[in-house]
Amino acid sequence: MADQSTPEARTPETAHGSPGGPGPLDSASTTAREGISRRRLLGTAGATGLVLGAAGGAAGYAAAPSSPAATPLTSLGSEQVMFHGKHQPGITTPMQSRGHLIAFDLAAGAGRKEAAALLRRWSDTARRLMAGEPAGSRDTDVARDAGPSSLTVTFGFGHSFFGRTGLAEQRPAALDPLPDFSSDHLDKNRSNGDLWVQIGADDALVAFHALRAVQQDAGSAARVRWQMNGFNRSPGATAHPMTARNLMGQVDGTRNPKPSDADFDQRIFVPEQPENPKENENKDHAWMANGSYAVVRRIRMLLDDWEKLSVKAQEEVIGRRKSDGAPLTGGTETTEMDLEKTDKAGNLIVPINAHARITRPDQNGGAAMVRRPFSYHDGFDADGVPDAGLLFICWQADPLRGFVPVQRKLDRGDALSQFIRHEASGLFAVPGGAADGEYVGQRLLEG
Repeated sequence: MADQSTPEARTPETAHGSPGGPGPLDSASTTAREGISRRRLLGTAGATGLVLGAAGGAAGYAAAPSSPAATPLTSLGSEQVMFHGKHQPGITTPMQSRGHLIAFDLAAGAGRKEAAALLRRWSDTARRLMAGEPAGSRDTDVARDAGPSSLTVTFGFGHSFFGRTGLAEQRPAALDPLPDFSSDHLDKNRSNGDLWVQIGADDALVAFHALRAVQQDAGSAARVRWQMNGFNRSPGATAHPMTARNLMGQVDGTRNPKPSDADFDQRIFVPEQPENPKENENKDHAWMANGSYAVVRRIRMLLDDWEKLSVKAQEEVIGRRKSDGAPLTGGTETTEMDLEKTDKAGNLIVPINAHARITRPDQNGGAAMVRRPFSYHDGFDADGVPDAGLLFICWQADPLRGFVPVQRKLDRGDALSQFIRHEASGLFAVPGGAADGEYVGQRLLEG
């Protein structure tokens, strides 16, 4: 948990390690920092002298009068991530401050045809919203006046999706159900699903606007199975760029793989051509080229128990200093941890069961994931105990080589395990990005 997370700075770095889970982060997102959204252009046309002409259904979207002294969007609001591309957005995009996860099951009687029509609607809506445009003729105006705000919408398929659409032969072996773990206390009603959507943005209204649009687009084709809300620190909230902290107060994400790593794509994305076709037969399918697999876990933090520990005890559980994320063996956050270093009494400085020790890729045969989580807080129970923790999301080319081996090792002796509880789980195949004019999943549903 603490040794793999995403820097909250707006950089293309990724993170690794989570409360009870493994993982890495994203490549640089394609942003238009200097661009002004279509919403903003419409709202300031009078002030700038721009004439937009026939803008279709969006013509009256920002009809409210604008002041002649209207100022342009801040850089936060104007950042735009491209919908079309080699990979879907929301994987290597820097972590956003607000997030929504939602899973759907296809409605009774809905099959491949209905699923294709739904993904076509969803893709068109995502493209519009990520460009800062209204969703369409039924736009709710929730995000009126806002720019794209780094909005991303990402789509995935669950194990059950393939049987319900008559595509069982196209289901990858990497999507086989995750094994049981001793730390699991899973609620089946909040786990898995036929379809999964991840939404992230740096503005809460922009994120909710996308969530509502996705839910409305589902229509009669699919029903909501579960939905979760998350958050991270807002960009620019610290004096200088820093790796994010989780709700335990720990710097979380120091060892996330970086897109600049030579083997980043190999570890995180499904290759266009398998290295060994015979070995990969029936495992990787052409429709998954440039895609990734997302493991989603709702990990509750037992904060009342955690906060009773002294800072020193918390640091020994994690293996890093709480103040700056540096390893207990010294240096800065990015200093390599010396796993063999001992104190004067001959005891290991980083305990044998410290979370950071167990999750290190070099202690797990090189297993790596991009961790891209959100924190969550869903209130307090009658005794004042917080229902809070981490919406753990990790990305990898193969979960059997990424998440699973690390989680098994954590199961066998992670000091953090007594302070967390895995309450929901899902595994989703996230296909590659849609080319211009395509919708996400088209190569699967029309192949």
